[in-house]
Amino acid sequence: MRQTRLYIEGEYAAGSELEVDTEKARYLGRVLRLRVGDPVIVFNGTGMAWSANIAAFSRSGATLSVRDPITVSSESPLKVHLVQGISRGERMDFVVQKATELGVKRITPLLTERGVVKLDDTRAEKRRQHWQKVAASACEQCGRVRLPLLDAPERLDTWLSAKPQHVELDVILRPGATQSLSAIDRPAAKVCILVGPEGGFSAAEYELADAAGFMPVSLGPRVLRTETAATAALAILQARWGDLR
Repeated sequence: MRQTRLYIEGEYAAGSELEVDTEKARYLGRVLRLRVGDPVIVFNGTGMAWSANIAAFSRSGATLSVRDPITVSSESPLKVHLVQGISRGERMDFVVQKATELGVKRITPLLTERGVVKLDDTRAEKRRQHWQKVAASACEQCGRVRLPLLDAPERLDTWLSAKPQHVELDVILRPGATQSLSAIDRPAAKVCILVGPEGGFSAAEYELADAAGFMPVSLGPRVLRTETAATAALAILQARWGDLR
């Protein structure tokens, strides 16, 4: 039987009562047809989960009674940082969703030269909050209890100038690269992978990545859409060195 899992922000513990908003209450009562007393699992994205029961429904939402903590082992031993050129609408949502399901630890959306999406600071934060909700929903579905860290969008050159250190393997997807992603040596634990937007990275951006130590790698003879490339690359990494082995 499939367990209903809900991401609810905040600090809570056994014995707490949680107020659920109208949208989640409607999902529980009208979509799943759950009733008072039915069990659910709640998590706050920090790595912990708790069993709970539906205590009440109301016009404005629902109340959950938190019971016992649950140990969940769903994080990959391979720490993958996806740095993704922002694509339009549902394509970017798809990447965030699948990256979360495939165990990515961190996602950095990139504003690139050939990217069609242009964001000022206000719109960038709204998009980050939207993608955070996409990631939370993916965690509810796939069984993760730790949300991936989702950075605010930034330019490639800005990100490269302050990129996180102590990463054993830095790679960038590049059509026509002589090195295959599936043939490179195993990293100790951490991988950073750069994926371009719909139009790919520009020559100048490839040069910046090369200067920063990123190895160009290929996914084969066909040019994949950005959302396909990201998903395929993450699946390869997890199948070779992560928890899909």
